[in-house]
Amino acid sequence: MKDVVIIGAGVTGTSVAYNLSKYDGDFLVVEKHSDVCEETSKANSGICHGGYDAEPGSMKAKMNVEGNHMMEELSKELDFPYDRIGTLVLCHKEEDFDKLQALYDQGIENGVGGMKIIYNEEILAMEPNVEEDVYAALLCEEAGIVDPFMMNIAYAEGSNLNGVDYKFNTEITKIEKMDDHYKLTTNDGQEIETRAVVNAAGLYSDAIHDAIMHDDKFEVRARRGEYLLLDKATRGFVNHVLFNLPTEKGKGILVTPTIDGNTLIGPTSDFVDDKSDLVTTQERIEEVIEKVEDTVTNVPVRQVITSFSGNRAHESGGDFILEETQKGFFDCVGIESPGLTSAPAIGKYMANLVKESLDLADNKEFKAGRNPIPKTSEMSTEAHNELIKENPLYGKIICRCEKVTEGEIVDAINRPLGATTVDGVKRRVRATAGRCQGGFCLPSIIEILARELGVDEEEITKKGNDSFYIEKRAK
Repeated sequence: MKDVVIIGAGVTGTSVAYNLSKYDGDFLVVEKHSDVCEETSKANSGICHGGYDAEPGSMKAKMNVEGNHMMEELSKELDFPYDRIGTLVLCHKEEDFDKLQALYDQGIENGVGGMKIIYNEEILAMEPNVEEDVYAALLCEEAGIVDPFMMNIAYAEGSNLNGVDYKFNTEITKIEKMDDHYKLTTNDGQEIETRAVVNAAGLYSDAIHDAIMHDDKFEVRARRGEYLLLDKATRGFVNHVLFNLPTEKGKGILVTPTIDGNTLIGPTSDFVDDKSDLVTTQERIEEVIEKVEDTVTNVPVRQVITSFSGNRAHESGGDFILEETQKGFFDCVGIESPGLTSAPAIGKYMANLVKESLDLADNKEFKAGRNPIPKTSEMSTEAHNELIKENPLYGKIICRCEKVTEGEIVDAINRPLGATTVDGVKRRVRATAGRCQGGFCLPSIIEILARELGVDEEEITKKGNDSFYIEKRAK
């Protein structure tokens, strides 16, 4: 009998798992994909929002502001990249200034600090590529950018090191409420009994909720956003996260540096019926390119290295649902933007709900943090040479674009909850994430994965399931 089963290994589920590992118990995370960070958490803007645009009094506002205030310390504890570069919300017309002022006032009501309204000359001094006719902007110095992949992975590794188990390629197909516990049936016919369930299934959290709460159903719709990622040669094109004044569809087309030095523009916003539909389209890419010109000029679109899309879990009520819906069943539903920023606060909040419901004791063995993968591209020559003396694999470059060594890839595969796919390697050490998008290093990564996992190269996939690279050997 498990104490808690968490459904979903995105940033919400793994944050709950890490915070739960601070208590004594038998905890399990089940994930239908082959790795953590395979749904919404893998395709977002990587922004740590300030919290000024969430409705006052909502769970979104509360979790956003608390999560933002936790982010810097947490990034040090779990060793993932974070940079408080600030955001600018641009107001291009004087007649729209009241909307900007209302956003500032709302931020004050939500408890956001580090805000001020600045005007044309100061804006252009900070961001020379912004449209010259910009009238004013809301600067929020508490906002920043974060590595969404490593944050998710760090949560998972930290929880696993503290005793939380993970089962991948495991989908929950049935949930039954028993007298004093729950019985979960998986896609391979296994039955898992548990005292409590945490529903952190993202886009599919409504289906998990509805399976047990037949008379009080939720509706989660997928809102697809398409992005363009520009090469690192564009570093410095913008220095802050840039938004225009938000609309009912969200924060619009943004322009932001990424934590790794690229430039990201997007996303679009379209509801789609198929929650697994992650296509990118010429129509929407052209929309991104056209609309971003309302924010900045001379966008270096020739430096685009890839496009991608992600689906956000929008619940019809418009707010985060974070509650013990019935005894032992905990919902984390509708976690869309600012879900990444809110994850630290959501994890703490939900773990506390579970602790009180199950009367869990403190885990006296809990150890904060994890051992990160060495990043040789950021090391001094002396430190890198010392590492090569310990392990020569750290001296062999596999991914030229991102300067990733074989030692880093091997570490990514063999560490707790290590990578089993090419995308898993990519998210942990950025191999294949650079200018050539794996055109040079992919065959070597497949070879290393096969060697380290003890399988044939034909069995290596991009992201699990049937995403094979090699159909068959020619001879």
